[in-house]
Amino acid sequence: MLRLWIAFLRYSPNLGVMIRIALLAMAIAIGAEGLGSLRAATGSSWPMFRGDPAQSGVSPARIPEAPVLKWRFKTGGAVSATAAIVDGAVFIGSADSNVLCLSLSDGSKRWSFQTGGPVEASPLVLDGRVLIGDTLTNFFALDAKTGSKLWSRGFDDKIKSSANWVIGTNGTSTNILVGGYDFRLYSLEVNTGKSNWVYETGNYINGSPAISRGRTAFGGCDAIVHVVDVLGGKKLREIEAGAYIAASGAMEGNLLYVGHYENELLCVDVEEGKILWKYRDRAFPFMSSPAVTTNRVLIGSRDKRLHCIQRTDGKPVWTFPTRGKVESSPVVAGDRVLVGSDDGRLYIVSLADGQERWHYDLGQPVQSSPAVVDGHIVIGCDDGFVYCFAAPR
Repeated sequence: MLRLWIAFLRYSPNLGVMIRIALLAMAIAIGAEGLGSLRAATGSSWPMFRGDPAQSGVSPARIPEAPVLKWRFKTGGAVSATAAIVDGAVFIGSADSNVLCLSLSDGSKRWSFQTGGPVEASPLVLDGRVLIGDTLTNFFALDAKTGSKLWSRGFDDKIKSSANWVIGTNGTSTNILVGGYDFRLYSLEVNTGKSNWVYETGNYINGSPAISRGRTAFGGCDAIVHVVDVLGGKKLREIEAGAYIAASGAMEGNLLYVGHYENELLCVDVEEGKILWKYRDRAFPFMSSPAVTTNRVLIGSRDKRLHCIQRTDGKPVWTFPTRGKVESSPVVAGDRVLVGSDDGRLYIVSLADGQERWHYDLGQPVQSSPAVVDGHIVIGCDDGFVYCFAAPR
């Protein structure tokens, strides 16, 4: 498709107009994940919750075989949010009502920004901005270098959803999507916070909206999977999930993978509006967000296990037992899976067979999810620390 557009532009007399038309058409045709690769996870960057707009939870980074603790930073409250890592800086929120920027190299604090309430959402780092909400209804855009507030916007209830992003209607600007406990999904202009559109649901939006092919799909406490056009906020369809959805989903093309509170992981075809398969094991909720590879889905459960499932049909491949609930969302890096547990440990297990490769005992529950870049793993803990692991020196 890209070659066709290049040829089209080459032989068009009015290039200025044609470029705008081409960019807009590409945004609509291939959706956010096609253009999103420019600002998705790389070996040196983990810019948002789950790594990319589709929220795949997959990193191209290389991680050490046997990581050691490189540094830890003490905050004033529990750290359940996931970090973003961009340009050698770690961005993360804490229940002490602060957003922090730390140096990846040594954990030293570069800046902190005090919000109005505890921060449970994970930051989106985009175009030099840190975009994040708090549980006192405020959503902020901060300067990534200084932490100064660029703009803020008030919602009508708390914000636990992490922000996602899309190309705007003119094909060049960027808009962000974020949900709230006020039952609404918002589209905001990244430079100003100006509202593009608001989509109403029937209950809380706790998870983050996944984006693929010009659509966003997300669940809520109304037990519905909502499929919405990202450009205009138009409802495309609703699919009954069978139970309320507290976690975020991951998309691959037309398919959404998401767990719900009545103990099932769903594979939903958002184009056809139907559930293709359901995975159910024990009677425990899925509060973790899945990681999706070419042939596997990885997800944690309150049954104290990490589950690996076949993408094609929802059949089990393996389970990995921990000693506590697994609400941390797994990340796949190469042939390994990283995940935290309420047993206080960060684990690395084999993607192929679920065998443990490594663990580190942090001592308190780990609800935060790993952020992974080459040679480094960053994760928060309920003990109030942000931890960074790296290869031995």
